[in-house]
Amino acid sequence: MSGPADPVGAMMTLIDAHQHFWSLATPGHEWPTAAEAEIHRDFGPDDLITAATGLPLAGSVLVQSQPTDTDTDWMLSLAERTPLVRAVVGWVDLARPDAPDRIRALAKRPKLRGLRPMLQSIADTDWLLQDALVPALEAMQATGLRLDALIQPRHLPMLARFAERWPDLPIVIDHAAKPYAATATLDPWRDDIAALASLGLHCKLSGLRTEQAPGQPAENLVPYIEHLVRAFGPRLMWGSDWPVLLLSGDEWRHWHDDALRLAARAGADLERLFGGAAIDFYALENADAA
Repeated sequence: MSGPADPVGAMMTLIDAHQHFWSLATPGHEWPTAAEAEIHRDFGPDDLITAATGLPLAGSVLVQSQPTDTDTDWMLSLAERTPLVRAVVGWVDLARPDAPDRIRALAKRPKLRGLRPMLQSIADTDWLLQDALVPALEAMQATGLRLDALIQPRHLPMLARFAERWPDLPIVIDHAAKPYAATATLDPWRDDIAALASLGLHCKLSGLRTEQAPGQPAENLVPYIEHLVRAFGPRLMWGSDWPVLLLSGDEWRHWHDDALRLAARAGADLERLFGGAAIDFYALENADAA
């Protein structure tokens, strides 16, 4: 019997472009807390393999969840002994005077592909534009790292200015900038994110289920998914945002199948969405040699 995942089963590679692991015992661990009971435990590679049972998951991009050097070091060590993890997006305090040295050292780790400042948690919407970050950003660009932009709709105009200042720094927008899906609000997110697409940025079709209100179906995301497919085309990549996804009451496989169904309806290039875009953006074709 055929199922909704059959088109992906025929693809060469299925990549989860955005997932997390954490250990509550890691020094500096901040989140999740006991208030997020569904995910307040350790998550590692075996858990991801179980979550993706039945699909040919060929690799993942492991993204930071803690704003600490300790977490980044822990992720890189885990990735080095975990073939499933094809790339790591870490964290560095870009404002520190020694940030360029830290970035150059991290860039020598073969699976480190990018950095993610946690912009959504910083009150200053324009924080990324400050001059103090220039040395760190120059180090990122010089070492070939990418920027994962963890942002909210308020950041989109700022990110357009940033991208124009740093045209040679590859940028991907995490979770489609977290639009206000719970209230079905499309504007001004719709025009603002299209402006970023026109600048050549990449975007992740991820994190949208946790932006919805409890009980809202994935079907309600159709206007967002259709717009993202039109705007970003082959530069849109699918990510699970697992295990944060569990906070929405959804599961890895359910979100995969819903995203596949809705993106196919929107006319997406499924090979690009579920593998090719992430492989190109994060240079995953080089990960096997790492």
